[in-house]
Amino acid sequence: MTNEKSETNSVKNEQTVFHNSNNNSNNNNNNNKEYVKIHDGLAEIIHQKLAEAVELIEEKCAYYKYTPANVLENENFKSYWNRSILTDKTIAFDRPDITFMNKKTQNTFSIDIAVPNTQNLAKTIIDEQNKYKELANEICAMWKQKAAQVIPIVVSSTGLIPKSLSHSLTRLNLHPNKYIYIYMYIYTAAKICNSWQISIVRNFLNYK
Repeated sequence: MTNEKSETNSVKNEQTVFHNSNNNSNNNNNNNKEYVKIHDGLAEIIHQKLAEAVELIEEKCAYYKYTPANVLENENFKSYWNRSILTDKTIAFDRPDITFMNKKTQNTFSIDIAVPNTQNLAKTIIDEQNKYKELANEICAMWKQKAAQVIPIVVSSTGLIPKSLSHSLTRLNLHPNKYIYIYMYIYTAAKICNSWQISIVRNFLNYK
C-alpha cells in the first residue's frame, strides 16, 4: 500500500512540474522568460540553417552567435524574420516567425515554430495550420503567388520531433539534400531545447 501511494505521489509531482514548465499562461515571470528563450532559440537556429541552405547567408557561425536579419534576399529566395505582414484586411495572426519566399516558383511559406508539451504535440500542429491559414490566403492574393502555405515546425519541450516534420520540410520545394541539412539541425536544436527545458524544471524545483 505504501509503495502504491509513493508511486502515485511521484506521478503527481512529475505532472505538476511538467505542467508548470509547459503551461505558459500559469508560469511565473521567470518561467515565461525561459519559455521565450526556448522558442526564440529554436526559431533562430531554424532561420539560420534555412538561410544557409538556400545561400541567403554565406558566412557560417555558431548558432549561439547568430542574430537573424529582418530581411534576407538573393536572386531566388527572400525571407522575413518575425515580421508582421501588411494585409488589405485585419487578420488576427499576421506575424509568423519566418516568412519564406521562393521567387522562382512563386511560392511563399509562413513558417511558425512552437514548443508545446508532448501531450499537445499533434493538437499544436493543427492549431498552427489553422492559425495562419487566413494570412496564407491573403499573401497568395496580394503578392500574386501561385501558392502560399503554412509550415508548422513543432518540437516538444522534451525534444520530441513529430514524424510530420519531414513532410513539412518537403513542402518547401527545396533540393532533397537541403531537407536533410535542415532536418539534421532541427534534430540537434531539439536536444538543445530539451536541455533548456531541464533548466526550467530545475528552477521550478529550486535546485539552482
